[in-house]
Amino acid sequence: MTIHRFSFPTAIHFGPGASRLVGDHLREQRLRRPLVVTDKGLAALPVLRNFLATLAGLDAALYAGVHGNPTASQVMAGRDAFRAHRADSVIGIGGGAALDVAKVVGLMAVHEGDVIEYVWDHPQVRPITNELPWFVALPTTSGTGSEVGRSSVVSEDAGAGPHVKRVIFSPKLLAKAVFADPELTLELPAAVTAATGMDALTHNIESYLSPAYHPLCDGIALEGVRIAARALPLAVNSGRDLDARSDMMMASMMGAIAFQKDLGAVHSCAHALGAVCDLHHGLANALMLEPVMRFNLEGARAKFAELAHVAGAGGPDDFVPWLGRLKREIGIAPSLTVVGVRREQVSSLVDIAERDTCHQTNPRPVARADFERFFEQAF
Repeated sequence: MTIHRFSFPTAIHFGPGASRLVGDHLREQRLRRPLVVTDKGLAALPVLRNFLATLAGLDAALYAGVHGNPTASQVMAGRDAFRAHRADSVIGIGGGAALDVAKVVGLMAVHEGDVIEYVWDHPQVRPITNELPWFVALPTTSGTGSEVGRSSVVSEDAGAGPHVKRVIFSPKLLAKAVFADPELTLELPAAVTAATGMDALTHNIESYLSPAYHPLCDGIALEGVRIAARALPLAVNSGRDLDARSDMMMASMMGAIAFQKDLGAVHSCAHALGAVCDLHHGLANALMLEPVMRFNLEGARAKFAELAHVAGAGGPDDFVPWLGRLKREIGIAPSLTVVGVRREQVSSLVDIAERDTCHQTNPRPVARADFERFFEQAF
């Protein structure tokens, strides 16, 4: 008999205004010197100033050095900021990049070496031995679900070469508490809402299609698809619709919880596009979703029937065309060419996608020739 082990994430405070509870939460933990970790873009917006105002009475410092697909050097700079402030806790606020950095700023604040030495497949991986600083997470996008995740994705600093994404994984990286406040997403531009929303949808789809055994996650993933299918067009086209924003924030967390089952070849392709072209992760997923799903259909028709049902798309053969219509409705770029990817980059993209571990749980085995076809079909 095979024994399966299941675990689910941390305490979540969900709803409009949840972000205003963070200050009291830290005081209850007898914490007074948080380091707020965010990205350069958010640091310039009123949403961050308004949040910092809710921390009145605490001695908070700000690290806003996150940008693009975050790199190891950004993490180490955040570590230095934590130590310089003599911080006792970390608040991560922002999209997936900021939250991923925030998790491992706390890790590196109390461990030695470079953050890359803690990635799961490093040849001399360092163990996480010390208790991490108290960490709370506030998402400002509805895409990665990093706020409920136990992993952090950071890229190597590789000069002019590909910035290969590496994964640090440990339950110790889980936030102690999540404050999921859909009000923080009301000002997101439509294009960012669309790209991050497609990230959330892709997480739910790929985790459901993963052949790993996890019925708990299957149920969450299907419901996440159902919610996102209806809420995403509303959130993109009516950005102040708080119900749609709430639904997308929930679908995002559900996708991240569900992908405990692991993901698939869409993410392997998206990780390659991030490394070679520095493409936004959600947009990369959106662009690669249809080619990979066409390939997967014959390997998982029963599951495609369920996906089509919850999305309101008809039968299994209707699901991929529905994805195309959804992407057009929310303004996703129609091809890799439009976002600046060049055909001469395909070989490098395939090299990285083939090495990526996500496709190991694709519902159909993927060979190098399949990856070449996926990228060609996306042009």
